[in-house]
Amino acid sequence: MSDSTINNPEQPKQLFGHPKGLFILFFTEMWERFSFYGMKALLIFYLTKYHLFTDVDGNLLIGSYAALVYAIPVVGGFLADKYLGFRKAIVFGGIMLVLGHAGMAYEGNAATQSVTGEIVRDNFALQIFYLSLAFIILGVGFLKANISSLVGELYHKGDKRRDSGFTIFYMGINLGSFLATIICVWLGETYGWSYGFGAAGVGMFFGLLTFIIGKKHLLGKGESNVPELLNKKTLGIKNEWLIYGLSILSTLVVWQMVQSHSVVQNLLIIAGAISFVYILYYALTQLDKVAKERLLALTILIVFTVIFWALFEQAYTSLNLFADRILDRGEIAAGTFLSLNALFIILLAPVFAWLWVKLGKYNPNTAVKFSLALMLVGLGFGSLVMGINASEMGKVAVYWLVITYFLHTCGELCLSPVGLSAVTKLSPVKIVGFMMGVWFLATASSEFIASLLANIASVDTTNGTAPDLNIAKQSYLKLFEYLFYTGLGFGVLLLILSPVIKKLMHGVDKELNN
Repeated sequence: MSDSTINNPEQPKQLFGHPKGLFILFFTEMWERFSFYGMKALLIFYLTKYHLFTDVDGNLLIGSYAALVYAIPVVGGFLADKYLGFRKAIVFGGIMLVLGHAGMAYEGNAATQSVTGEIVRDNFALQIFYLSLAFIILGVGFLKANISSLVGELYHKGDKRRDSGFTIFYMGINLGSFLATIICVWLGETYGWSYGFGAAGVGMFFGLLTFIIGKKHLLGKGESNVPELLNKKTLGIKNEWLIYGLSILSTLVVWQMVQSHSVVQNLLIIAGAISFVYILYYALTQLDKVAKERLLALTILIVFTVIFWALFEQAYTSLNLFADRILDRGEIAAGTFLSLNALFIILLAPVFAWLWVKLGKYNPNTAVKFSLALMLVGLGFGSLVMGINASEMGKVAVYWLVITYFLHTCGELCLSPVGLSAVTKLSPVKIVGFMMGVWFLATASSEFIASLLANIASVDTTNGTAPDLNIAKQSYLKLFEYLFYTGLGFGVLLLILSPVIKKLMHGVDKELNN
């Protein structure tokens, strides 16, 4: 603990050596992630088994939803920074999430398929479902980025506890994910979809309640910088309420977008193209040689992260359906295997942190770590290729999928911890915010690309089930072989490029890996 922290008379009450506010944010985020991952784990099954969507339509819907979930926080973060402040943005986002999850608990009638193949769906229930997704997207947009920013505000500049505070906070994310993919999946698969989605909603309600009750422990942090502007009236309405009202109205737009995959795809392409052109223009006209090369290094790394996450995020589409249809899992619910990622992160994160320190001067540079991540995610799919080939005419043994999630998590731990840090340290000061937006846009794009890749393994189903095991296995084998070679190929390419990228970073790489 720094001397300034000890001698500060306004120092907040401590819990395990950290501000109590940290643990309010820990439990808020744990419950929010519980609701988010619990719902997402059930989504592909709910669409293909209950509403009898084809694999293609189910994958694309999840891709559009996930892309918007990662794109909207750019807007939510801007409104919090400029007007609302983090605390009010988080409360508003939490309310939207509770409403969204409440709507998800409404099942309506199950779809039916006639002997001729005609499918009849409850369109009213589906519209409630789409609107609920829109509320969840808006809620995540206001809560996700801002709660992380609020953690940072709890510590004074130079406080050595800051990094360990974020480590504790991120443990809440993984704990929420681990619990959700067991509890919500079990309830949804055993007792009905409304129970699984309802449990996710209850979790979010507890998260919101924790945050509101724990306000005093935040000690005034995260409040608006322009309270007088929020209280000022426009057209007879306080600006604060105007922001809330317009944001709620925006769900009508998101409601339609989540149903129109081509619109989401085109917007991602247009936004990506504009971002690339602007980065190019800014680099050529505004920067000196060192800053220009650092920005180029960052742009290259961002492109490779899109590839990594597009492979990694098969978890909620193709891997989930593979576990359901092809895995010899006994009575274990298919979605339960998603908990392995969070479990392995909890177990392995300290090991990786120790390993990088232990390696000392042999600690791999950022580009090498990114290349290792790509190769590991590729090898994860290689495990499933081996499993399918070893299964002959039967189902695939569980341990092959366990190995996959182990390797994918190792890949995530190579890439994720230094990703956002690289954005802040490699970006020119004047466009750090813009490049952070590009990072989230890249993540959104990878989510949509993941759904397109998952469609390689789309299987014709009858009443939500794949009637022919071996035909289904061949579909998944085709996808997993492709992803295996993609991960390894791009990983090796990045490894070859790593000395050039390290040189372009001009010393920032050493700072990132110390």
